[in-house]
Amino acid sequence: MKQRPRIYYSASQKALMWERWKQGWTLHQIGQLFDRPHTSIHNILSKTGGIRPPERSRSATALTLAEREEISRALVMGESMRSVAVRLGRSPSTISREIRRNGGPERYRASRADEAAWQRALRPKRCKLVRNRALAGVVSQMLRMRWSPEQIAGWL
Repeated sequence: MKQRPRIYYSASQKALMWERWKQGWTLHQIGQLFDRPHTSIHNILSKTGGIRPPERSRSATALTLAEREEISRALVMGESMRSVAVRLGRSPSTISREIRRNGGPERYRASRADEAAWQRALRPKRCKLVRNRALAGVVSQMLRMRWSPEQIAGWL
């Protein structure tokens, strides 16, 4: 039997799946709607236990695409980060971090930065001890010396 290529469902297709699932359709019926096996649908719906996940949204304090566009234009015009920060009503460190994490002043592009921020906000994230081996070594050494987690957190 020939296998079909892997399909990645779009957000609108997933929304339709959840809508049909809520209406009481079976996995087989939903699968027929997309001309896919029911296991393909099951993989999507079972990730959250059959309960529709909340719609993703951004924090009210996060930079908007319009603010990122303003940063991009200011960089092209050679403006300082502080003047951009004042105009946007943001901290200069916020503007500086935004530019640094998205390619620096020469390579900053608003749309790419916005997409990257959306991707960085995905959960779950790897914990800091997994990402930083040196920090993990320090923490494990302190635990061997019988420091409590509260003491370690206070020291860090």
